[in-house]
Amino acid sequence: MNFMITVWKRMILVIGAAIVPAILLFGSTPAQTAAEDDGSVLYKSKCVACHGATAEKRFDNSKADDELTQTVLKGKKQEKPPNMPGYEEKGITADQAKALVAFMKSQKH
Repeated sequence: MNFMITVWKRMILVIGAAIVPAILLFGSTPAQTAAEDDGSVLYKSKCVACHGATAEKRFDNSKADDELTQTVLKGKKQEKPPNMPGYEEKGITADQAKALVAFMKSQKH
């Protein structure tokens, strides 16, 4: 009887050791998604190199949000390089693009 209790304890420890890391790994995913949806985080990781620290370069905030969102998603060829790449194929969603446009517009005064 004592042997069976020891076996069960070991099984519980092994299963627990496998489950806890999985919970920690998958439990943190929504926080990462929320950060990725934040326009400022996206801007700093994807846009600042071309558009500058405060969206002061190559950004026309007088255009409609929908048009700018489509430019983020689909890209735009300029008369001369650099061209605006399309980020939809790189995994940016429409909601993320909208958040990005809103952030960029908030930087323009």
